[in-house]
Amino acid sequence: MGAGLSIGQVAERTGLSVHALRFYEREGLLADPVRRESNGRRVYTEDDVDWLNMCIKFRSSGMPLDTIRKYTDLVRQGPGNEQERLALLRSHQDYVSQQIEELNECLGVITHKVTIYQEHVDAGTADCLWVSPSTQAASEAS
Repeated sequence: MGAGLSIGQVAERTGLSVHALRFYEREGLLADPVRRESNGRRVYTEDDVDWLNMCIKFRSSGMPLDTIRKYTDLVRQGPGNEQERLALLRSHQDYVSQQIEELNECLGVITHKVTIYQEHVDAGTADCLWVSPSTQAASEAS
């Protein structure tokens, strides 16, 4: 194979399956078309790997495929639509920030419960935690 990376190498470097890589290509989620060798094998570039890694972060943060596709389309169009790209990314940034706030609230509840259990375990009073959930909730709320 000439210069470039095989689909297997890209799968290994990104953690995506070969099937997922083909899906990303089919769905138009890559900024540049994937080059093909004369025998039809895909040949990826380092830029493709970087782009895929960014898409993985977008997906991991909850960005819908349609939004990634829209962002990709904007990038493909070239300069002149930076305001649209910025608006799209800011909107997702707001979404992620909201998710982080909600997760921090969840973490606060879990941390509170861990503290209660740890205090009972340390004091040797863990057996009193085996009460009905409604009774436990009432006693912990006070």
